[in-house]
Amino acid sequence: MAEAHPVGFQWVMEAKRRGAKVFHVDPRFTRTSAVADSYLPIRAGTDIALLGGVVRYILDNELDFREYVLAYTNAATIVSEQFADTEDGDGLFSGYDPNTDSYVQTSWQYAGHEGDSGSGHTAKERDSAAGLRHESHGAQVHGQTERDETLQHPRCVYQILRRHFARYTPEMVERVCGIPREKFLELARAWTENSGRDRTGALVYSVGWTQHSVGVQYIRTGAIIQLLLGNMGRPGGGILALRGHASIQGSTDIPTLFNLLPGYLPMPHHADHPTFDDWVDSIRHPGQKGFWGNARAYAASLLTAYWGDAATPENDFCYDHLPRMTGDHGTYQQVLNMIDGKIKGYFLLGQNPAVGSAHGRAQRLGMANLDWLVVRDLFMIESATFWKNGPEVATGEIVPTECRTEVFFLPAASHVEKEGTFTQTQRLLQWRDKAVEPPGDARSELWFFYHLGRRLREKLAGSPHRRDRALLDLAWDYPLHGPHAEPSAEAVLREINGYDVATGRPLSSFTEARDDGSTAVGCWIYSGVYADGVNQAARRKSRHEQDWVAAQWGWAWPANRRILYNRASADPQGRPWSDRKKYVWWDPQAGEWTGYDVPDFEKTKPPTYRPPQGASGPAALAGDDPFVMQADGKGWLYAPSGVLDGPLPTHYEPAESPMRNPLYGQQANPTRKVYAHPVNSVNPSPPQQHSQVFPYVFTVSRLTEHHTAGAMSRTVRPLAELQPEMFVEVSPELAAEAGLTHLGWAHLISARAVIEAKVLVTDRLTPLRVDGRVIHQLWLPYHFGYEGLVTGDSANDLFGITLDPNVLIQESKVGTCDIRPGRRPTGPPLRDLVEDYRRRAGIVPGERPPTVTTRVRRPAGRSDDGPREKGADHA
Repeated sequence: MAEAHPVGFQWVMEAKRRGAKVFHVDPRFTRTSAVADSYLPIRAGTDIALLGGVVRYILDNELDFREYVLAYTNAATIVSEQFADTEDGDGLFSGYDPNTDSYVQTSWQYAGHEGDSGSGHTAKERDSAAGLRHESHGAQVHGQTERDETLQHPRCVYQILRRHFARYTPEMVERVCGIPREKFLELARAWTENSGRDRTGALVYSVGWTQHSVGVQYIRTGAIIQLLLGNMGRPGGGILALRGHASIQGSTDIPTLFNLLPGYLPMPHHADHPTFDDWVDSIRHPGQKGFWGNARAYAASLLTAYWGDAATPENDFCYDHLPRMTGDHGTYQQVLNMIDGKIKGYFLLGQNPAVGSAHGRAQRLGMANLDWLVVRDLFMIESATFWKNGPEVATGEIVPTECRTEVFFLPAASHVEKEGTFTQTQRLLQWRDKAVEPPGDARSELWFFYHLGRRLREKLAGSPHRRDRALLDLAWDYPLHGPHAEPSAEAVLREINGYDVATGRPLSSFTEARDDGSTAVGCWIYSGVYADGVNQAARRKSRHEQDWVAAQWGWAWPANRRILYNRASADPQGRPWSDRKKYVWWDPQAGEWTGYDVPDFEKTKPPTYRPPQGASGPAALAGDDPFVMQADGKGWLYAPSGVLDGPLPTHYEPAESPMRNPLYGQQANPTRKVYAHPVNSVNPSPPQQHSQVFPYVFTVSRLTEHHTAGAMSRTVRPLAELQPEMFVEVSPELAAEAGLTHLGWAHLISARAVIEAKVLVTDRLTPLRVDGRVIHQLWLPYHFGYEGLVTGDSANDLFGITLDPNVLIQESKVGTCDIRPGRRPTGPPLRDLVEDYRRRAGIVPGERPPTVTTRVRRPAGRSDDGPREKGADHA
C-alpha cells in the first residue's frame, strides 16, 4: 500500500502512531513491509488458504461476534440436503457439469428453495459475466427460510462453514502459503482481538487481489471474516478496495462494462429477456424482499432519461432500443475476435492494452487486424504505434506497409483540463472544476462523444430504417458553452441525479423514482447528488466545521450514506452495540432511526416490525434485517447462488503453478474461463507433465514512481529518471541457481513471449519452503513499454488469458516462467525460442488445457451422468 497508494497509506501510519499493529502479507518485501510490525512473505496466488485459516481460527475458538452473526447473517439458515461440499468432492461442489465446466446450482440452495429460478445451470451466466449483476444485491430467495437459532443443525450455514474450513489449519497454511505457523497465528490473534462490541476492523485490499482466476472468491473470503467478526455496516469496519485510478468505482456505477447498465441494472440477454417485463422481473424477482423490489421504477426512469419523450409506457419506454447480450462480449473475447477478423473497429479511451493488458502479443495482433482504430490519449501510446514500433514488427508478424489498420489518434484533455466528478472507493462523488484549458485540439470525452453522437444523428436524420431509431430518439440536448461548444458536465450530473419529467424538479432521493415514465433518472443510486438543484458533489465544507462523519464533504451514494447497511451498527433492538461504536440507532421517543449518518433503513420502521404474510420488496424486510438489498435481508456467509464457482471460497492453485494443490485433488478453479485459440496457451501445471519447463513463479505490481501502463509517468522526466528501465527482482538463491548477475541482463520465457530486464538481486524476495520443496518467486513492475522517455519490455506479455468465471477478469498477478541470463533474442529467433519451450512443454496450439483434474472424486448430487474427466490430464 505504501508503494502503490502512498497518499492513503498516511492513515495507516497515523493508526500505527496511535498504537495499531501493522501486518504486511506480500510475496515481496516493500516500502509497506519496512514500516510494518510484522512481514509475512506469501506464495503468490494462495490468499484463500491464508484467509481460510483465519476463518477456521475464528470458528474453532468461537471468536465470532455471536449476537451479530446470529441476527444479521445467514449462519442459522438450513441448506438443502442435496448439497455436497468440496470436502466430499475432492475440490468439486455438487452440481458440477464436466461438459460445460460449470455448475448447476440447484443443490446449493436453502432447504425448500431448490426450485427457485436462478438456481439452475450457470454456463451461460459465466459467458455473460452474470456474477456482476449480483454485485450490489444477492440472488433470488423467495419467502421464508428454515433456520436453527442454536446453530447446531448439521446443515445450517454455520456448521457447513466449520466443516468446509476444517482443513485450513495453521499447518496447512504453512504448507500451502509458506507462512510459518507462528507468524500466521500472530496475525489471526491480532485480527480477531480487534472485533466485537467495542472494536471494529476494516479490510482494505488492492485491486490486484481481484486479478486471479479465483479473484471474486478472494473478496468473498474477506467478507466472511468481516461478517463473522461483526465488521460490516459499522464504523471502522467494512471492505474497501484500493483503486489504481481515481474513479474506478464511478466506472462501475455508471459502467464501462459490457453487461451492466447504470446503477447495477443488468444488461438484458436476447434469449432470456425479450420483453421489458421479463427483464425487470429478472432483477426484482417478484415476491422477494428488499429494495430491488422497486427495480421497475429504476429501469423505467433510466430508459426515460435515455429516450425522453419517445419513451412511453405504451412502448415499454423504448425497451426495444436497448442492445442485448448474446454471449461473451468481454475484452479478451473481443481481442480474439479481432485476430479472427470478426471486429472491424475499436475505440480506446484511457486504455493501453498493447502493454497494459494480459497477453500483450494477442492485443497487438488483434489491433493489427482491424479496419480502423480510434485512440484518444494524452500521449502517443503503444496502442497507437504498435503497427510500426511493436515487438511483432521485429519478428515479422506485423509488417507496417501491409498492416490493414487505420489508426486515428485524437488528443485528449487530462483530468485538470475538464470538469466533472470522481467517484472513489468509499462511493464518494467529488466535483472537480476545470483548472486550465486543454491545449490545442485536446478535448474531453464528454465533448468527443456528444459531438460524435450529434454528427451521427445529423447524418441519419430522416432515415426510414427502424435500426436507426435508437440513435435518433435519444434525448441528446445538453447545453453547450465556450468556444469549442463543450457540453455542460453539470447538466449531465443533473440528468444522472434524475428529475420530474413534468416540472423538471431534481429528485432528492431514489425513493422518488416512478415506474410510469413520470421521472427520468440516469443512475438511480446517484439520485440526490443534485437535490434541490444544488451540486452536492461540489460541497467542500472543512472537517473542522462538521462532525467526524463529514457528511457535507462531497456526496456519497446512495442518499449520502457514508456506511452501507449501517442498521447493523445497532443491535437487533436498535440500541448501539457500544457507546464507543455508536453510529445509527433507533430513537423510540421520536419513532425513527437517527445517528451520525443517514440511516440505511426505512426511517420509521421500528426494530420490532415483522412483515405480514406475503409481503415483498421493502415491506418484507423485518425491523432487524439490515442488509436491505439482499434477498433475505442477511449478510451471506454462504452464497446459495450468484457466485458461479462455489457457495464457499476454496483454495485452488493458480492456472499456472509449479505446485500440486495440497488441499484437494482438483488442481485449479474448475470453472475458470479458458479460451482455446491458437494464439493463447497456458503453461502446464501438476499433475500435467512437463510443468518443470516453467519452474519459477513470477508476480507483478506497481512502483510508486510509475502509474499503470506508464503512459502518464514514463513521459514525465523526474519520474522517468527515478525509475529509468525495466528490471526483475530475484533472490540471491535464485540468482545462484539460474546464473544471474546483479545489474546484468536476464530474459524470461513463458508460452506466450520472451521479455528481457535488468537483474536486481535482493533479499526482498525470500525463497519459500512449500509442501516440502523450495519455491522461487521473482517480481516485475508492469509499467514499461516501447514509447516514452524510458522504455522496456512489457511484463504483461508473459501472461496468457485465463479468467475468473464470475466477472471475466484476467489472472495477471501470478504465472510461471523460466529465466535465463543474458539478453533475449531479437527478430524471428525470439519466436523460435518460444516455440522451443512450447514444444518441450507439450503445448499444442489451440488445444484447451485441462480443467478437471484426473481422478478427482465426484461429489454426490452431480448434475448429470456425463464423463467424469472431460478435458482431464493423464499424469
